[in-house]
Amino acid sequence: MKFLKDWRARIVMLLAVIGPGFITANVDNDAGGIFTYSQAGAQFGYSLLWTMIPITIALVVVQEMASRMGAVTGKGLSDLIREEFGFRVTFWLMLALIVTNFGNVVAEFAGVASSLELFGWSKYIVVPVAAAIVWALVVRGTYDSIEKIFLAASGFYVCYIVAGLLAHPDWKAAALATFSRPSAVGIRNYGYLFMVIALVGTTIAPWMQFYLQASIVEKGITARQYAASRWDVILGCLFTDIVAWFIIVACAATLYAAGHHDIASAADAAQALRPLVGEYAYLLFAAGLFNASLFAASILPISTAYAVCEGLGFESGLDKKFHEAPVFYWLYTLLIVFGAGVLLIPRLPLVYVAVLSQVANGIVLPLVLIFMLMLTNDRELMGEHVNSRAFNVVAWTTVVVMIVLTILMVLTQR
Repeated sequence: MKFLKDWRARIVMLLAVIGPGFITANVDNDAGGIFTYSQAGAQFGYSLLWTMIPITIALVVVQEMASRMGAVTGKGLSDLIREEFGFRVTFWLMLALIVTNFGNVVAEFAGVASSLELFGWSKYIVVPVAAAIVWALVVRGTYDSIEKIFLAASGFYVCYIVAGLLAHPDWKAAALATFSRPSAVGIRNYGYLFMVIALVGTTIAPWMQFYLQASIVEKGITARQYAASRWDVILGCLFTDIVAWFIIVACAATLYAAGHHDIASAADAAQALRPLVGEYAYLLFAAGLFNASLFAASILPISTAYAVCEGLGFESGLDKKFHEAPVFYWLYTLLIVFGAGVLLIPRLPLVYVAVLSQVANGIVLPLVLIFMLMLTNDRELMGEHVNSRAFNVVAWTTVVVMIVLTILMVLTQR
């Protein structure tokens, strides 16, 4: 009886804190992410599935570090970086984050436009309407109401799991590729390295750590509730990477097998799937893309506004009114206006912007992780909640691997 009561108490606690970890991980499967996973499957078949296991382990470790820091210190990541490393370092890091995230915001609105263009809707109507909806949702809502909407949007990603099942992949080949070691030939190939970096960058994006930690703080999660919050993070990471795995598998089983190795966008992937797997999978893929794009178009500007305002000492928070946090809301507004506005420029190479933004994530990631590692190993700051040896090994390995992959990519380009 006591066992049942303990489990009931744990479930109640998990439901109370669930949100930041699950939402942050799932926003990761945004328009740029879906395109990257689709391209990985279409271009390389099942051969990149092995990346999902190390990426998932690294994602869990990095996201757990961010949530733990938020719960223990009660401060956002950029706030801690400013306090520990100074204003100048924080300013340049925030500038890099704004530039990187702006490319991501453009990619999200591109996803909104292309998903509805599949049904004959013009981007010149869809993009301004989507931008207005996203802006009103955040500026007029409260943290609790926005979180509920975002959690509902997270559940919609199951569309991609169903689409993967409808693609009827070779399950044995997919399983072997997932648990086999990478090809040595692939590691010496520029396109292969470029895609590996993009996969890591789109799955463990730098902005996620700033948003997650700020959300933990705003939700009021403390060190006492940390154990339940950790499960929120772990379950979110596992779910988002299962979805990513199914997207790669679906495109490998259909597009790669049919010789469609190059796709122009995630919407192009959905269109190419139509004659290969039928109307239902096509509609699920397209609907999932719209949901993911609109969802991420809301979160990415928020994460940027959180990070910059905390880092530079301005008021921030979704529970504050516009006049209480003007810099926070104006930065959010400008990112949406310019992110959506750029998309309306004729003949803009959106595919290049989408993939390049994911690669930029992967290149900037080691810098953010180095700051996080120094902070989470500071016993004066974290007390007994400093990193374990295993977490340090995984996180530092991620830093070194991403730096090495970036150098190899540059060298193989020549």
